[in-house]
Amino acid sequence: MPKLLLHRLLYVIPTFIGIVALTFFLIRLAPGDPILLMAGEHGVSPERYAELRQQLGFDQPILLQFTGYLWQVLNGNLGISVVTQTPVLEEFGKLFPATLELAIIAMILAVSIALPAGVLAAVKRNTIIDHSITAVSLVGYSMPIFWWALLLILLFSVNLGWMPVAGRLNFIYDIESVTGFMLIDTVLAGDRDAFLDALRHLTLPAIVLATIPLAVITRMTRSSMLEVLKQDYIRTARAKGLSESAVIFKHALRNALIPVITVIGLQTSILMTGAILTETIFSWPGIGKWLLEAVYRRDYPVVQGGVLLIAGLVILVNTVVDMLYVVINPRLRQQ
Repeated sequence: MPKLLLHRLLYVIPTFIGIVALTFFLIRLAPGDPILLMAGEHGVSPERYAELRQQLGFDQPILLQFTGYLWQVLNGNLGISVVTQTPVLEEFGKLFPATLELAIIAMILAVSIALPAGVLAAVKRNTIIDHSITAVSLVGYSMPIFWWALLLILLFSVNLGWMPVAGRLNFIYDIESVTGFMLIDTVLAGDRDAFLDALRHLTLPAIVLATIPLAVITRMTRSSMLEVLKQDYIRTARAKGLSESAVIFKHALRNALIPVITVIGLQTSILMTGAILTETIFSWPGIGKWLLEAVYRRDYPVVQGGVLLIAGLVILVNTVVDMLYVVINPRLRQQ
């Protein structure tokens, strides 16, 4: 286990530095001047423009700016927002719980549906059930998120009036933010109506965000189960007289989970990418919407710091997934 962790860290360090470089240079290739965007329609005098460029360090050579920023990041400082003058880490900390809550609920929804559906499709191979599950997962994977979100809003919010369109909680509720997770905060406040309202606000964004991971995990579970069900030890288990449920869930599914867990870990980045569109459509106050607004405003520190923190989270999740391999498969532990 320590060797695996050390081996993983050898890849993490250059990956992390590469992400810092990419975000730093790519955002500067985008058209638009952050100082002029800050000034708005009123504009700024040439003297004030030069003063602001010097204050923000934009007057220095680009390589000097990068080395300064890299040293700043290594010291734990992600900079200050050009627009709000608030530390990037502080803004991220306030908004991240909303995105994390949405991502967790979406992933729980995706996994809880995808695993049984994938197993069922594999067990009922080449039947109408298998073809139906495969077709639905293909449609879910191919469907554009923004189109799917608009369809759900039109059906459940506009026509039926069952679900709210935007936000995390109705303005009539005054819930103190303790954890940043609205479902938990409403429970801590003991307000049942507020909890149900928060759940209703969370439902449509979570369904939209879970669609692609659900489709991918379903297809991977089916493929992995089909491969495992062909193995000799499965035939041996059946020959011993074990029940079909014991063969499927105790012997086959556990061995089929390794590639599935890999896919679940990789879907973390998909969730973060999808969160940008989902949060924008549903006006969800999370880091996806925050980053998109920062790109529009050319708020360099926010874009760089936000992408870096998300990348760090994805790297952490994939490292944890590597550790889980050893827990699930004892043979890897021996190797």
